[in-house]
Amino acid sequence: MNLLYGRHQEQAALDRILDAAGQGAGAALMVWGEPGIGKTALLDYVAEAAGGDFTVVRCRGTRLESGVAFAGLHELLWPVKDRISTLPKPQANALNGALGISGDVADPFLISVAVLTLIGDLAGERPVLIAVDDAHWLDEPSARCLAFVARRLRAEPVAMLLTGHDDPVEGPWEELAAMEVRGLGDEDARLLAGAVAPHADEGVIRRTVRAAAGNPLALQELPTSMAAGDISTHPLAGEQIAVGPRLRRTFRARIVRLSAPARTALLLIAADDRSDRNTMCRAALVLGLDSAAWDEGMHSGLLTTRSDGRICLRHQLMGAVVYEEAPAADRQAVHRALASVLTGENADELRPWHLAAAVEAAGGPDGEVARLLEESADRSWARGGCATAGRALRRAAALSPSTDDAARRLAHGAKAAWQAGQADMARDMLARAERISSEAKVADLSEGLRGLIEFTHGHLEIACRRLARDMERVADPGQAFTLGNMALWAAWAAGHGELQRETLHRLERRLSQGDFPDTGLLLRAWWTEDRSGGADDREQVAALGGQGLDRLSGTSWPLMPPAPLGVAWGIEHVLGEGLHREIDQLRQTDQVTALTQALAQTVTVDIAQGSWAFAEANTIEGLRVAQEIGDEHSASQYRNCLGWLAAARGDERTVADHAARTAEVWVPRGGRVFSAAAQWTLGMSALFAGRAEDAVGRLVRLTEDGHHAAHPTIALLAAPDTAEAAVQAGQRATAEEQAWLLRRWAERSHAPWAVSATHLVHALLESGADADKHFRLALDVPGAQSRPFAYARTRLLYGEWLRRARRRSDARIQLAEAAETFRRLDAAPLLARTRAEQELSGQQVRRDSAPDRDAPTVLTAQEARVARLAAEGLTNREIGAQLLISPRTVGYHLANVFPKLGIVSRADLARVDFEEGLRLKG
Repeated sequence: MNLLYGRHQEQAALDRILDAAGQGAGAALMVWGEPGIGKTALLDYVAEAAGGDFTVVRCRGTRLESGVAFAGLHELLWPVKDRISTLPKPQANALNGALGISGDVADPFLISVAVLTLIGDLAGERPVLIAVDDAHWLDEPSARCLAFVARRLRAEPVAMLLTGHDDPVEGPWEELAAMEVRGLGDEDARLLAGAVAPHADEGVIRRTVRAAAGNPLALQELPTSMAAGDISTHPLAGEQIAVGPRLRRTFRARIVRLSAPARTALLLIAADDRSDRNTMCRAALVLGLDSAAWDEGMHSGLLTTRSDGRICLRHQLMGAVVYEEAPAADRQAVHRALASVLTGENADELRPWHLAAAVEAAGGPDGEVARLLEESADRSWARGGCATAGRALRRAAALSPSTDDAARRLAHGAKAAWQAGQADMARDMLARAERISSEAKVADLSEGLRGLIEFTHGHLEIACRRLARDMERVADPGQAFTLGNMALWAAWAAGHGELQRETLHRLERRLSQGDFPDTGLLLRAWWTEDRSGGADDREQVAALGGQGLDRLSGTSWPLMPPAPLGVAWGIEHVLGEGLHREIDQLRQTDQVTALTQALAQTVTVDIAQGSWAFAEANTIEGLRVAQEIGDEHSASQYRNCLGWLAAARGDERTVADHAARTAEVWVPRGGRVFSAAAQWTLGMSALFAGRAEDAVGRLVRLTEDGHHAAHPTIALLAAPDTAEAAVQAGQRATAEEQAWLLRRWAERSHAPWAVSATHLVHALLESGADADKHFRLALDVPGAQSRPFAYARTRLLYGEWLRRARRRSDARIQLAEAAETFRRLDAAPLLARTRAEQELSGQQVRRDSAPDRDAPTVLTAQEARVARLAAEGLTNREIGAQLLISPRTVGYHLANVFPKLGIVSRADLARVDFEEGLRLKG
């Protein structure tokens, strides 16, 4: 093992990470510091220390291949590519597509899941070390993938170590632990300089230590230059200056002493230090280089040979200096030579970049090279390398002689950048395209991308207007429908009724010109908020909800209404069936984005139907994925659902946290539906905590003109809460307003929940026989029991009224039923309130049956999800494929589940009643 001077603390830290991984506690660490500080030496130390006990996979980022999609991943996984076939089929297809083994089109998120599963499989045999050198030069798809894996190593015997130049405070590595490598102390620096130049006199060593400022690479390079007098005449010689400029001057001084052929040999390596020796030799022959040029480069100490036989420069910084100092004509010649001899798997990807570099060195456009770059972009895009495709298309546009071709490539590049999560780059490319073409043309070429970007990252009203405008510009009818439907969603989410009606009219007019003439008429049934109607409205809505999956190929679930609107219409059963069917299909594919968006819709439906544990598990899973892919719309829906569940369970801190995050994101962007949902959870939380005045003060804002949390759909869904809070606070007029709102909607929609809620609010406002009648009517509405939480609340309120009317026997019946539902759902505040009423009515309550969320028998949402699937007979690999986690992580969760439930095997899971408090049956 090579001796490292002055790195005892760093070596100890790395040893601890390696030891922990060997014990099953995985971790990732970014080792960062300035160029030449010794990061690669530390990585080599760890790889050697891992020895035969670990499976070691390595890769290194390079400047040239930073533009080739999944180049880093290709190098990392190529030694274990034979294991890819053992992955679940969608994951195997995705990873094969990313590595260029197949032509499969892959979702970047699923590629990351596939890599995590593959690494987990390797770790099941023995611990794994992932070593990534120069991570700052990794191509972006590889970097995002490895960052995804790094965040999920806690339960895996895997150590991931990366090196980079900068502190990872932002970018893909921002969540990783980091260790800065600093300069050596004077004594260690003196020892290293003496070992490098054992015959140097004391004066040279002293000047070297002072000039190198503790940088090990400088300590290895400077003694030779100092002794040769290369820098002693410089005005700054002998001063302790920044290492970067000093090293550059030192390298430059050594380079200029070489002959022209030797400098060309160095330039050839600097232009492509990843190709094998045969490629380099063939390119050298094209350039007229002989063995003497290579011998001179090797004897200079600037070139070295790697263990795999490749010739390389001793440090990437040398390559930068060689390349920057070379004349443009030399750079052009070298890139053309490399392009002419490239062979192998990445040749088609690298050749266009070399040709582009040659053209740029010469100046001027080149249509053929632009075409090759575009073809390379198409291949990268199909493999999931959207960011790489965007850069290639931007470069192709710059080389395009035709402005039409340039605009088209910029528009398509913007789409690729957008799919990679690079919204600012996408906007910039659209702006460039619009400067050389018309705005309408770019809208068609980009399929209305400006509006889609605005929808996700901008202001919703602006997004609606852009989407509606571009809907009329795009030629494809299917895309026109997608943009128009998104425009309707934006107007609805913004709570802008007039804009919603205007958009619907424009969409109907556009659809009548295409292949979907009846779709606009069907959409009118649910999107027109103030149209009078009756039962046929709800029937049309339910019919469209049922047909939605089959109406348009590839755009199935967006045809359905937003989940809150569907719940308001009372079609959650139809909506839920369609969404769950779609989700089951999506889980078998690589459409992770569509899966995330569909899950965001279905959790609202599941909450309404009382499947809270299922909804919570899906919400946590979906939020994780939404944050990974940068889908803030879906993420906000998930947060509001978690906030709603937290309010019902009495967790006010969680409610406040989610509401604050929602307000931070959406108040400036006009997202009233999100702000309103967050306001609703705050009002619910206050109501269930017994603070009626606080609750009504928050809830009335949902109907307050001009308030950032005013939204008609959310106000309607929250009306029963608002009315109850108003009655408790003695604000009868407010409660009567809520009764009118509910009655109007019930008459239009005939939704069971709205009819039942209307009777309930009237019961709260009435007294005597009238109140009793309305309570009974509320409970007797056909279909009202399909929403168990709302139905149990009606029973609770009726039981309270009965107890106050001294009808204690009748009260006990209602309260007992309410308590059982609240217990099953773990609605702690209302369960406590119900039990207090039961005691006042003379009923004995068994307190030991109360749920205890801190008890070890309560499963986390992810544990519950894993346990349910295991109970259905799925293997760890099948569960991992569904939940987008590794099989080993599934095993980790099951290991926690068994002792919590008091069982010892998977077979026992079949006896667990997941809906009834995790009780064992039989």
